[in-house]
Amino acid sequence: MSGTTTLIISDVHTHFQVINLQILHAEKSGSCTVDQVFVLGDFGFFQDKLRDYFRKEGNKFLRPVACIEGNHEDHGALPDLARDYADAFTHIPRGTDYVMKPWRGLCIGGASYMDAAITPRGAEILNSDIDRCLSHSPGSVDLILSHDCPGGIGVPGSAGMEHYGSPGEDRLALLAERYRPRWWFFGHHHRWFDRDLDGTRYVGLPESWFGYALLHGDGEIQVVRHQVEKNARPWWKQWPGFK
Repeated sequence: MSGTTTLIISDVHTHFQVINLQILHAEKSGSCTVDQVFVLGDFGFFQDKLRDYFRKEGNKFLRPVACIEGNHEDHGALPDLARDYADAFTHIPRGTDYVMKPWRGLCIGGASYMDAAITPRGAEILNSDIDRCLSHSPGSVDLILSHDCPGGIGVPGSAGMEHYGSPGEDRLALLAERYRPRWWFFGHHHRWFDRDLDGTRYVGLPESWFGYALLHGDGEIQVVRHQVEKNARPWWKQWPGFK
């Protein structure tokens, strides 16, 4: 396959070892090498968890990892954490482009406001974030990578959360109208979703330990349902010869 293969995953929620487990699964069960990983938010920007995993335990990701932020992060500390752990992963700010060779992505973290607990200060998608996303030229975006989804695409709501209204952020539809992307990947709603609408394929992913998607350089997408333990053995013990 030409170009790169990107493993797209979402909602890690500080279970960083799951990323390596899913990389191993993709490479052992498929006929490709994963070139990079992209996390669709709720990565786990919390100082104690990052320090334990990357500094105290000395863990590393098997492949380069980039991420946007979700709503469950320490948003006040996020800029400093992104800087301090830049050797371990790369945070992509809202409205920034990201290349999955040869595909050109547009990234927007955060989520639609629900309440102060679920959408703390810094998590909400603002009008300025939408404006920043809309500043790119039409035709310059092949795919959009977000935490929340656009409103009105048919993502079902969760039982007991009906009072929050229909899932999604309505203002994100402006991005679909401007760029007409081939694909839109999102997480946040903790469920699988796959729908073609007005020329765009919308792919929603559940928590990271339930599976992932692969985007290949030739445009093929593989949606892989593969459940792993959230508290599994260290990734290096998954290799043959280790017990």
